[in-house]
Amino acid sequence: MRTIIFLLIMCISGLSSAQINMERIQKDINQSVWKEFKSAFERIDAIALNNLYADQTLRVTPNGIDTENSFKTANVERFQMLKEKAAIVKLDFWFESRHTNLNTSYEVGYYKIATKIDDETSIHYGQFHIVLKKISNTWKIVQDWDTTIINGQKIGEKEFERMGENQLY
Repeated sequence: MRTIIFLLIMCISGLSSAQINMERIQKDINQSVWKEFKSAFERIDAIALNNLYADQTLRVTPNGIDTENSFKTANVERFQMLKEKAAIVKLDFWFESRHTNLNTSYEVGYYKIATKIDDETSIHYGQFHIVLKKISNTWKIVQDWDTTIINGQKIGEKEFERMGENQLY
């Protein structure tokens, strides 16, 4: 009987330890990737944003598949144009699901980008699927997929606002 109780206690503490470890990893990802991603986006800093991506990244959008990192050049050009127009950018996003182990994380969520130029604000909504890998002890985005349409329906405020208890950045 003591052996069974001992094994049960060991299993429970092992599960608790694994949960704490995953929470620590997720907090690390939040700080090193997502906090920096939001900050770089809102500062309109393409270099900082691009640095969050791995050297080789698979980027997929409704426009196609980019395996040559052309999106990084497009980020620089787009952000330069936004700076020239004195734009103000606000990025909000939340996670629908996150699956993480010691060196890989698969994260799905929704985003809202509000861009104000002069007195006009445009708002864009979408869904993202991101794969992160720990490379040389640093979390990097290795796959980035996003879309503004799901099942033929444009993603809008209603889909974004359904976040409920999910984490908003």
